Amino acid sequence: MQTLKVAVIGNGSIAIHRHVPEYAANENVELVAFCDLTKELAEDMVAKYGGRAYTNYKELLEKEDVDAVSVCTQNVDHAQVSIAAANAGAHVLCEKPMATSLEEAKEMIQAAKDNNVKLMIGHNQRLMPPHVKAKEILASGKLGNILTYKTTFGHGGADSWSIQGKDTWFLKKNKAFVGAMGDLGVHKIDLMRWLLDDEVSEVSAFVETIHKEADVDDNAVTLMRMKGGAIGTMTASWTYYKGEDNTTTIYGENGVLEIHDNPNVQVVVKLVDGTVERYSVGEVATNDKQVASGVIDAFVKSVVDQEDPAITGEEGMKSLNVVLAALESAETKRFVSVESV
Repeated sequence: MQTLKVAVIGNGSIAIHRHVPEYAANENVELVAFCDLTKELAEDMVAKYGGRAYTNYKELLEKEDVDAVSVCTQNVDHAQVSIAAANAGAHVLCEKPMATSLEEAKEMIQAAKDNNVKLMIGHNQRLMPPHVKAKEILASGKLGNILTYKTTFGHGGADSWSIQGKDTWFLKKNKAFVGAMGDLGVHKIDLMRWLLDDEVSEVSAFVETIHKEADVDDNAVTLMRMKGGAIGTMTASWTYYKGEDNTTTIYGENGVLEIHDNPNVQVVVKLVDGTVERYSVGEVATNDKQVASGVIDAFVKSVVDQEDPAITGEEGMKSLNVVLAALESAETKRFVSVESV
């Protein structure tokens, strides 16, 4: 059985709570190196999981013989670190949003191709059990043509999640590039593209800083038209101070599909003939309840089995493209067409 030597670059909350423990639980993985600009964070990882600590990712890639890398850095560094890892011959799992521009995203995809390595983007919403079940139901056709939808992802903010608190890079545009829209909104944009098996053709958006002391958005509301004709809303918020909301409702000609962040029943189908179906398939991972995301296992499987990743670089770029169009809409106060990429 193949054992992958893995390095994790960026050792903040997403690495601490998701990437590293899920790697440690995978029998095909050996964690060999950790890197963070804050040396203590990397050293803390080494103390718990073994390997070597670095503060410079280039030095890590030069000195370590790694098969795969998780890129969990601040957003503006995703592209350069991913490209360097690919050029070093490592498969790459990059957090979202994958880049700050389409140009960067294309360079990442090309670097992976040039070096014959995998590039996967960490859009974990696709892999969570309620969303997998919802995809199955939609694919069955029982809802008929999809007409409208609403999807929401909100919590108390990156400052409540990040180990840096109010000093987190998430709140700084020169490090994060975008706020709630890039942290949460891109997840739900990606989810709707996948659930509906359709692409976004046009957007209109408010992307605002309403309450946080930040120079990035803390709330974003986007109206989206799909190429297939369905229209819907996507809300991303860092000001849901009372609790997290990760829910989606999809309305079809034959009924409605509801995805709940409920511990007991997560998916409900209500058909116009009066039929009600309820499914308990497992909870959605939240900041408060860290159930397995499925991302690490999917990434490792793609490398070991030499198959395409569950969420390719191309898929990550398409979701980023919608975010960029929404930012343009918010700035210009007009509808923006989403060009194919």
